[in-house]
Amino acid sequence: NTPQSMIETLTTRIGSMFFGWWMVALGCGIRMLGGGFHLYGFTIFFLPITQELGLSRAATSGVFSLPRAEGAIEGPLAGSFIDRCGPRPMMLAGVLLSGLGYMLLAGIESYAGFLIVYLGVISLSFSAGFMHSPMILANSWFIRRRAFAMTLISSSIGIGGVLITPLVAFSVQTWGWRWGAFLAGVGMIVIGVPITLFAKRSPESIGLLPDGVAAQTEPSESKMSGASGHHGSITVDDGEFTLREAMRTTAFWMLILATTARVGVFNSITVHFVPIMVWKGVTEQHAATMLAFMALMSLPAHLFVGWMADRVRKPLLMAVCMMIGALSIGFLAYGDDARSLWVFTLLITFVEAIFPVSWATVGDFFGRKSFATIRGTMSFFYLWGPALGPVITGAVYDRHHSYAPLMSAYLATFLIAAALYAFLRPPAQR
Repeated sequence: NTPQSMIETLTTRIGSMFFGWWMVALGCGIRMLGGGFHLYGFTIFFLPITQELGLSRAATSGVFSLPRAEGAIEGPLAGSFIDRCGPRPMMLAGVLLSGLGYMLLAGIESYAGFLIVYLGVISLSFSAGFMHSPMILANSWFIRRRAFAMTLISSSIGIGGVLITPLVAFSVQTWGWRWGAFLAGVGMIVIGVPITLFAKRSPESIGLLPDGVAAQTEPSESKMSGASGHHGSITVDDGEFTLREAMRTTAFWMLILATTARVGVFNSITVHFVPIMVWKGVTEQHAATMLAFMALMSLPAHLFVGWMADRVRKPLLMAVCMMIGALSIGFLAYGDDARSLWVFTLLITFVEAIFPVSWATVGDFFGRKSFATIRGTMSFFYLWGPALGPVITGAVYDRHHSYAPLMSAYLATFLIAAALYAFLRPPAQR
């Protein structure tokens, strides 16, 4: 039962591949479900629900946005729970509640019912289960390959959008949005529950070290790798910060401000993607195709940005991506043909690709031990951006019957985020 014997047993069973990559694959599976059914898929329900329930776009946007506020409030508690119990219980809760919620959504008849089901069931643990927990797996299992591991998990959202969202759109167009919602719930539970049961919280929990470093190393090798093992015990020293220590750094708050600006605009665009494209003159079916294209192209964008993140300074890379995002808004706002809309759809994926690099930066700056708590506390602050953004977007459209007044604000917000990332520096190590 020594760590070395456990490593040899695992190596015999799974070959030479580090077990952490299986955890990354598991995180990818959870993210695919969340991306395909929820993050990309739920925009398919936007117009049908708005029309059938007789809602304004601001009211419908509010239902989409309030879960962000809900996630902000529960973020610190969820992060603390994951640090204590591991990500598996939270992922399982997210899958079960979201799947049940979609099945209940099929029977709503009023705006109040919509609110209760979406807030009280679907989104109750979605952020913690589908968004936080997979990234915490990557941060726990990797140090040197942290950015790439997180990138693989984050990019799987787009794969879910490519593989699952078109099926959701087909079911809605063929059988109506109610049957589409019910089938989405069934699919989420049937596929998601078995995946979550294989999660392991950390390499140390099964006698391994992050990145597949050997448990027994010479002192000089241990120092170089940032890991140490002795007499069967495994410890890792990678500059750990507590939550209180992290909150005393400038980097903590700059990351929050930049993330708030970035996700506030990106979430507004994602929630209103189909309505925005209809406003620009395309059909709902064409808009759904463009949404699937955005999901598809997010994969190479994620992989490229994640590959670069292990080779260049991460904050500078994020600043460049935000500049590309600002350029994409220019094509959306001022382009007058279909080609401009396709260019926008391609370039905006670089903004989404920052997501794993941002959290890898948090892991680099503050370590592994309190990562979930630090991440959850950050979400308490930054999630108000994506919570309010879609509501403001819907209210502006209801008043002006146009998304045009928002374009300059989107552009300026992306530029502010770019500046914050460009000036970001790591805190002094403990």
